[in-house]
Amino acid sequence: MATKKSLWVLLGVFIIAAWMLGPVPQVMAETWNGKILYSVTKMEGLPIPDAEGHWVGTIEREGVIIFGNGELGWSKRIVILDMIMFKGSGTQSSYTTTTFQDGSTITISHKGPVVSSSTARSTGEIIHGTGRFKGIKGTDESTSRTLPPEKGETIGKIAGECIITFTLPSK
Repeated sequence: MATKKSLWVLLGVFIIAAWMLGPVPQVMAETWNGKILYSVTKMEGLPIPDAEGHWVGTIEREGVIIFGNGELGWSKRIVILDMIMFKGSGTQSSYTTTTFQDGSTITISHKGPVVSSSTARSTGEIIHGTGRFKGIKGTDESTSRTLPPEKGETIGKIAGECIITFTLPSK
């Protein structure tokens, strides 16, 4: 009886050791560098009379992101601004959803200061993904500048760069 019990104990120790020491899939972070170009599709705002040039509003932008690895995405961004026009001070928050050619999406949230009325720098968090990006976690760093408006534009297009660093759950 003691031999049978010690055999079960030995087998249990072996199973636990194999489970703990077995191969663990490594999660590697990926980094994608991209170029962005957005144009304004809708803009609404309201002047706030407490200071000259104080403005609160939303800007909807649509555009394209081309990543260095050949990935191409169509993006829609909603920006919420509270700023002093022409002084470039204020805050911004935005949500951007990028849809890739296979239908997968990544949604990123940005919050931060407005650097100037023509440039922006923000750090964001990847908050959601679908398709091949389901379960994605990561960050985004973006820098952009507003180009001079062309005929018929209220605000010019935005051109810039982004770097997304992310991990995906193991399959």
